[in-house]
Amino acid sequence: MRRSLLSFALAVAVTATLAPPVAASTEAIDYHEWSGVTAFRDGEADGVRATGRGLRLTRPAGTEDGVEYGTWTSPWYEPGFDATELIASWNATTPEGTWLTVEASARTDSGEHTAWYVLGKWAFGDGDIERTTVAGQSDEHAAVYVDTLASADGVEFRSYRLRVTLHRVESSSATPLVRSVGAMTSNVPDRFEVPISEPGVARGIELPVPRYAQNLHSGNYPEYGGGGQNWCSPTSTEMVIEYWGRGPSRSELSWLPDDYVAPTVAHAARHTYDYSYEGTGNWPFNTAYAAHYGLSGHVTRLHSLAELERYVARGIPVVTSVSFLESELDGAGYGTNGHLMVVIGFTAEGDVIVNDPASNTNEGVRNVYRREQFETVWQRTQRHTADGGVAGGPGGVVYVIHP
Repeated sequence: MRRSLLSFALAVAVTATLAPPVAASTEAIDYHEWSGVTAFRDGEADGVRATGRGLRLTRPAGTEDGVEYGTWTSPWYEPGFDATELIASWNATTPEGTWLTVEASARTDSGEHTAWYVLGKWAFGDGDIERTTVAGQSDEHAAVYVDTLASADGVEFRSYRLRVTLHRVESSSATPLVRSVGAMTSNVPDRFEVPISEPGVARGIELPVPRYAQNLHSGNYPEYGGGGQNWCSPTSTEMVIEYWGRGPSRSELSWLPDDYVAPTVAHAARHTYDYSYEGTGNWPFNTAYAAHYGLSGHVTRLHSLAELERYVARGIPVVTSVSFLESELDGAGYGTNGHLMVVIGFTAEGDVIVNDPASNTNEGVRNVYRREQFETVWQRTQRHTADGGVAGGPGGVVYVIHP
């Protein structure tokens, strides 16, 4: 399960080389990424160095409480519109004794500079730090909702920059390796209804994505969220990782019983768990987990199913965020305030084929949902609740994960 907040629609953008924006859309969306020596050298480095493999901690900028650190700060970036939300993504490896902190700062439409806001303290492992976001960050310019920086009422972000701090324990010679860091910015109108796109290039395509059911884990490992409905995100992420032939080794899974059902799903839950949020639904923690296994992953937002079809047509399954009443998605058999599932294809008529982890069996994971219903529960930013109230919607959020 993933939280759904009315005050903002968490969002994401598309990598232009894979799928250019749909011109008819009214929302403003941008995803920008820094990776490679040239891009990293455009930023400000203090104690870190850009190499062909990524950013490395070299001569630390300082030491505090037995921890060495260095920082890289991106140049200011203007998305070309005034944004109301920002969510960062990163691809990195963190050997034992190392971790990262990712922050964002913005310049507002009135020319003011915001503070630095922490968007994640992250390591793949859990032996050195507790992987976490930071609650309670709020001021006159913005607030952080788990992993998303949302502007305050009447404030918009004209530009932004990111800062990555690489940490290691003082006795270690290891270093984090940051291959990329980027952010989605967006400004999406409040909407209960969305335009339904015409079927496109992926009609009749179904990708052979492995199937895993989250409900098989119900009640297991409460220290990592307890399985069941709380594990939709790592279950979806793991399905895509294994579609690409990647994932944890047998030795990595040795902490689990030999007869445990779907051990790779439990492993993903453990290594995406956010100790502040107390759940596995942190979006960039999931894409960072995929990146640990040599994939490229980021959180973004798409304008429509027609745009998503371009990924599927290229062989790329897409993890989507949805929320709906049981009556709004025929065949699901449940309602949810926030849920993740994998779009793996489209029927000849353009309906959506998904691996929906909300199942009691692996065989029952595959489902087909009507196009107009699925596009609505994925794209809208506001929805009615069962008690007649109003809540937030996902607004087109996806994970894009590929080699």
